[in-house]
Amino acid sequence: MKSIAIYCGSSLGNDPKIVKDAAELGKKLAQENIAVIYGGAKIGLMGTVANAALENGGEVIGVIPEFLKRKEIIHTDLKELHTTETMAERKLKMIELSEGFIALPGGFGTLEELFEVITALQLAQITHPVAILNSNGYYDELIAMMQTMMKKGLLKAQNFNMLIIETDSTKLLERMRNFVPNATPKWLNKV
Repeated sequence: MKSIAIYCGSSLGNDPKIVKDAAELGKKLAQENIAVIYGGAKIGLMGTVANAALENGGEVIGVIPEFLKRKEIIHTDLKELHTTETMAERKLKMIELSEGFIALPGGFGTLEELFEVITALQLAQITHPVAILNSNGYYDELIAMMQTMMKKGLLKAQNFNMLIIETDSTKLLERMRNFVPNATPKWLNKV
């Protein structure tokens, strides 16, 4: 993997462990020469990951829609910043630039991005690993909800198992490196 999209909050939240884990991930990505593809902001967990990667000599590529760029939240220390017209174009550009995807803690936007790429993987539209860094139990309830979806027969176990979930960034990256996509997607309608 030469590049990983990082999906996370534009806020820091109120849990110092989450901020520490975001910085640690940014540092590890830089040390492993994996470019960080992210939302281009200097604030929140997004800025934390970017700064940690930059401070450790990493490559960081931002992708930001024009309307957010005007709000003066862009990270000015990036060597590469792509500007899009819409949020939808931003997501597509991030997918295009990335060979893996990691969701850190975040809000609605983070969940939207996570579910878009795991759905694309399920449908064999992408073949790169999709992961959650479950920092300090942040995603425990979401993981429990996905397990309920399996119990109720609305999510196949093989699709859930494509999602890499770890609490440690070293283990997470190792599992991502060893990821093998399911060669045969399971379609809803069998002919």
